[in-house]
Amino acid sequence: MYKIGIIGERDSVMGFMAIGFSVHEASDSETAAKILHGLAKDESYAIIFIVENYAKALAEDIARYKDLPLPAIISIPGRAGSDGSGMAAIKSAVERAVGADILFKE
Repeated sequence: MYKIGIIGERDSVMGFMAIGFSVHEASDSETAAKILHGLAKDESYAIIFIVENYAKALAEDIARYKDLPLPAIISIPGRAGSDGSGMAAIKSAVERAVGADILFKE
């Protein structure tokens, strides 16, 4: 069975442990990058969530895994809230997969 991992600051990720996520605390983007690459090499992870502020800092690292079937790397809002970059990344992935923007606009 595949695992779901999450990378971020302690305050942002600890709650996910209660629902069975593999929680990985990172205090900075360099630590987050090491964790990301370690999880991506471990073929048991299907999804890796990463808080937006680290996802922006690791955009090039995340791009290395963009065309692979697993793991899916998805950015989520952190403790500071959303800056919209996570939704923009999902929108871009959907456009690449479908060939059109099918997400509803607000």
